[in-house]
Amino acid sequence: MDNLFLLFVCLLIGILLQHSKAFPANAYQTLNAFVIYVSLPAVALYYIPKIEFSNDLLFPVGVAWITFFGSFILFAGLGKIFGWSKKLIGCLILTAGLGNTSFVGFPVIEALYGEEGIKAAILLDQPGTFVVMSTLGIAVAAIYSKGKTDVVSIGKKILFFPPFIAFLVACLMNIFNLHFHVDWQSVFQKIAITVSPLALVSVGLQLKIERKSAHWKFLGLGLLYKLILTPAIIYVLYVIMLGGNGMLIQVSIMEAAMAPMITAAIVASSNGLKPKLSSMMIGFGIPISFLTLLGWYFVVKGL
Repeated sequence: MDNLFLLFVCLLIGILLQHSKAFPANAYQTLNAFVIYVSLPAVALYYIPKIEFSNDLLFPVGVAWITFFGSFILFAGLGKIFGWSKKLIGCLILTAGLGNTSFVGFPVIEALYGEEGIKAAILLDQPGTFVVMSTLGIAVAAIYSKGKTDVVSIGKKILFFPPFIAFLVACLMNIFNLHFHVDWQSVFQKIAITVSPLALVSVGLQLKIERKSAHWKFLGLGLLYKLILTPAIIYVLYVIMLGGNGMLIQVSIMEAAMAPMITAAIVASSNGLKPKLSSMMIGFGIPISFLTLLGWYFVVKGL
């Protein structure tokens, strides 16, 4: 559980660095760029070649896609009804539609379900959350940051998005059963673990608590969807409608209940999609999620 402690420490470091004159005011932009161009590709190259694809993938992988499409339908619909700005809609779709299934998810799942639970969590995180973020997430960021749909530019953003390029390479390696030398695997693993620490420092640098901020009600809506409605939807679909049970279903529901994805907030912020709200979704979403996760654990543990 030391990863969870590290999470809060990195967030606090970012908040404290806001008040340091020696630290550049726009330092978070450099951190964001490093995460996107270096850390995330390393994640794909380390994990994806090792994944064993099977029918068991359908339940955990489906969580990420269902969550994102649900977020899109909900917030695009509400935005149209209430006349929200494109940037606000895009921010909520990204931050509420993608879960922190790795840095928060892995230690929580390991503590509750052990090594077998981690295997299921990796299936949900890599072919699920990671792919959705690298494709649909980038498309949403491009569309809502510009306020118009340009298929060619969106396609270019996805195809030339470094994590997506790394994902394609890693998938080909998996298909042809190719693996990097153990030394290279070690390098990728060590770079990969920089994702959340750097991203959380970046979030902390941008997190400001303004009591009169107009973002509070949108924060509440985003977290209500991500922490309560999303796992409820997965529970209804997987347990009540499909009759699923067992550890894989439990892990799928628990991962659906995780806090917003740190990388999604970074992508939203980098594209000018309400950076303050993006940071609030992470800064408040992570600690609140530990309370809601406890509740969901008691709901699913009997499955």
